[in-house]
Amino acid sequence: MGRRLVPTRMPERTTRDRAVLDVLLGEVLLAHVGLSLPEGPLVIPTGFARDGDRILFHGSTGSRWMRALAGGADVCVTVTALDALKVARSAFESGMRYRSACLFGRCEELTGEDAVRALDAFSDRVLPGRTVEVRPSTAKELAATMVLALPIVEWSVKTSDGYPDDPDDDVAGDAWAGVVPLRTAWADPEPNPDLRPGIEVPASVLRLTSTR
Repeated sequence: MGRRLVPTRMPERTTRDRAVLDVLLGEVLLAHVGLSLPEGPLVIPTGFARDGDRILFHGSTGSRWMRALAGGADVCVTVTALDALKVARSAFESGMRYRSACLFGRCEELTGEDAVRALDAFSDRVLPGRTVEVRPSTAKELAATMVLALPIVEWSVKTSDGYPDDPDDDVAGDAWAGVVPLRTAWADPEPNPDLRPGIEVPASVLRLTSTR
């Protein structure tokens, strides 16, 4: 295992359980993609989707960072889920419950039918069932879109759970300590201002909002 896969601080919080990684990648919609460009380091937030043993990204063919990755630049992709605040009896011991992953490697540019399938997989990952509700992408749209895949080979997951670990002197004090869970949910859909009357909310969106 490479040195960058084992953090120097609290390495006991890391895991090599692929199932833990897959759950995290299945919950979070936004990743941060880090790479080095000639003018310096760059970190870009972008949507992603796991497709089996690879992570998919897409963007404009004119994007400098997409072109750099397609050209073989090394990349670090980070994904984080914030689950709760750990409120300790002191500011020093307070923290967060979180799950985070770092994935390293080089991306492959997808073309042809593989790119089309990857774009469909991405759309259905973000909004399951959406691809059958909309028209297929046009040749012009596909020509303007670059699709990249990062193999899930070199990765590390780090988690922080449990409760604040206060020293005995603080436990004996009068300050409150505990955990404040974070909950997120989709709100009611808002129709586009130019939506024609009579067009109902699609099944994919109804299923999404019904999970609240």
